Amino acid sequence: MANKIDKAVLDKAGKVREGEALPEPQLLEWLDMTLQETKQSPLVGSMRVTQYSGGASNWTYCLSFDNQELILRRPPAGTKAKGAHDMGREYNLQKALKPVYNKVPTMLGYTNDESIIGAEFYVMEKLNGIIPRKHFPRGVTLSPEQASKLCKVALDELINLHNVDIESAGLNHLGKGAGYAERQISGWIKRYTNARTWNVPSGRKVMNWLEKHLPAKETICMTHNDYRFDNLVLDAQDPTHILGVLDWELATLGDPLMDLGNSLAYWVQADDDFLARSTQRQPTHLKGMMTRQEVIDYYCQKQGLEPDEFAFYEVYGLFRLAGIVQQIYYRYHHKQTKNKAYKNLWVFVHYLLYRCNKVIKHAKR
Repeated sequence: MANKIDKAVLDKAGKVREGEALPEPQLLEWLDMTLQETKQSPLVGSMRVTQYSGGASNWTYCLSFDNQELILRRPPAGTKAKGAHDMGREYNLQKALKPVYNKVPTMLGYTNDESIIGAEFYVMEKLNGIIPRKHFPRGVTLSPEQASKLCKVALDELINLHNVDIESAGLNHLGKGAGYAERQISGWIKRYTNARTWNVPSGRKVMNWLEKHLPAKETICMTHNDYRFDNLVLDAQDPTHILGVLDWELATLGDPLMDLGNSLAYWVQADDDFLARSTQRQPTHLKGMMTRQEVIDYYCQKQGLEPDEFAFYEVYGLFRLAGIVQQIYYRYHHKQTKNKAYKNLWVFVHYLLYRCNKVIKHAKR
C-alpha cells in the first residue's frame, strides 16, 4: 500500500446516540487535570465527541481535539459497574498488561467518581487503523498471501498473550486459577438453562458430554475471551501488521485452549453453510485464511500440543456462544427489548447446538 494513508479506511466513530451524550464541561475539567497529573500532552482546541456503534456492552466514545484523539469507555446506563461492567478492573488489567504485552493501548486515566459523567469511566489512547469487521473497508484488498500472513500474525499474537508471565506482570490475582474449566462449564450450563425458551433445545446431550469430558490437565494463563479480527487494529499501510488488541472486558486468568475455542466459535470459513455465513462478522472467509482445523493445527503445533484432543474446547466455544445468543433472545422473547434483529436468534441457537453435536460425533470416531 502507498505510504500516504487513506483516512477513509480508518475505523471511525459516528453520531452520539440519543440519550447517551456526555456532559462536556465536567469531563473536560477532569481530562485537563488528569492529563496534567500524568504529564501527558495538554489538550488543544475544542472537544468533538463521537460514539462507536453497538452499545449492548460498554459504551465507547472518541474524544477528538486539534492535537490528539482519546477513547472513553463507560458502562451502559442502568448497570452496576462492579461485575460485568467493571471499568476499574478493565483499566487496571490493561495498565498492568501493557509492559509485557505491547498490543494493549496506553491507559491515560480512570475514575469511579460518577458525578462527572454519571458513571465510572476510563480514558485511553486511540489507535488509528483498520478494524476488519465483516468485510475490509472499501479500498482495502488483501491478496491470498496477505490474508494468510494476517491469519498467522493474529494467531501468533494470541499465542504471545497466552505466554505472558502473569506472575512477573502482577496479574496472578485476576482469576481463581485451578478449576477454571469446570467453573466455565457449570456456569454456562446454568446460564443457558435459565435463559431457555420453549422454542430451543434443552441442550442436555451437549451439557452431559462437556461435563464428562472435562480435561484432566489444565493450564492457566492470561486469556482475552473475545479474541476476534474485529477486536484487532491493523496498520493502514500494512494490514498484515497488528497495532493493537481491543475489548479486554472479558479477559481473565483462564485456559488458553478454551480461549481459542471461544475464537473458533465465531470463525466462519469460505465453505460453511448459509446459516454460518449469515452470521459472519470478521473476514475469515477470504481466500488465504485458514480453516478452523488449520487454526487448531497451527496453534497446537506452535504450543507443542496434540490437536486431536481439541474437541472439548471446540464444543465449549460453540456451547458458550449458544448461551450468549440465547440470553439475548430471552430478552426479546420476554419483551425486555424490541430490537427486531433478535427476533430469529432462536434459530441460530438450534444451529450452534447442531454444530456441537457434529463435533461430538466426530470426536467419538
